[in-house]
Amino acid sequence: MNSDTYTLEKVDSMTAPVLPTDSELEILRILWEHESCSVRDVHEAFLQQGRSVAYTTVLKQMQIMTEKNLVRRDVSSRSHLYQAATPRPQTQKQLVDDLLQRAFGGAAAELVLHALQDRKSTPEELAEIRRLVDQLEKASAGKPKKSKS
Repeated sequence: MNSDTYTLEKVDSMTAPVLPTDSELEILRILWEHESCSVRDVHEAFLQQGRSVAYTTVLKQMQIMTEKNLVRRDVSSRSHLYQAATPRPQTQKQLVDDLLQRAFGGAAAELVLHALQDRKSTPEELAEIRRLVDQLEKASAGKPKKSKS
């Protein structure tokens, strides 16, 4: 659904983005996949995944997520519909940036090395990584070098 058709509750846009918890990420994955869902839709998706979670638990979690500006709630109809407040790539970037700073002190190479060492990558994934590295090298080669003052 287009967010322009939503009657949204007023939220404070001045607050910094909040990182979702693991359980909030599970809900966001469902919302990203389906664009907008009722609490019942999310609850049913959990049941289809074999997760036994109470409807009231999902409802409360989504209410909290609304307060944290992680989701938007359409209150224009009886069955409220929820949408993720930020696209999946933006949330993933925020999570990676947070991990990079907290766990690796901003050292991106260490993060990448740990990610590659701790799991077996497919040839396709390695080819994509090589392509991205080549792309970054070409982009940095075209930039003027900073002089040491």
